[in-house]
Amino acid sequence: MQRMGMVLGLKPEKVEEYVRLHAAVWPDVLKMISACNIKNYSIYLKRPENLLFSYFEYHGTDYAADMAKMAADPKTQEWWAVCMPCQEPLPTRQEGEWWAMMDEVFHHD
Repeated sequence: MQRMGMVLGLKPEKVEEYVRLHAAVWPDVLKMISACNIKNYSIYLKRPENLLFSYFEYHGTDYAADMAKMAADPKTQEWWAVCMPCQEPLPTRQEGEWWAMMDEVFHHD
């Protein structure tokens, strides 16, 4: 299992819409998340900075392939088309990232 942390900005005028969307995530999207070996997935919002922090545990063996599978899913693409206009990626993210990956600097079980 691999723990993953990511960060992303949220447009101030879209905060309430994003929160509302995530109060009722589409069932097909949730199924795809699980099918791609992601468990214990949470997204946190820090106001007033409007930063999203995402945490999940990846239980698969090929993260790139699982993310490609998710990206190819039509229902997930629809979900992203609704959510992405709310989001504001960090200018310091790596090339190809939307959510900026974070380094784990501490963990305690």
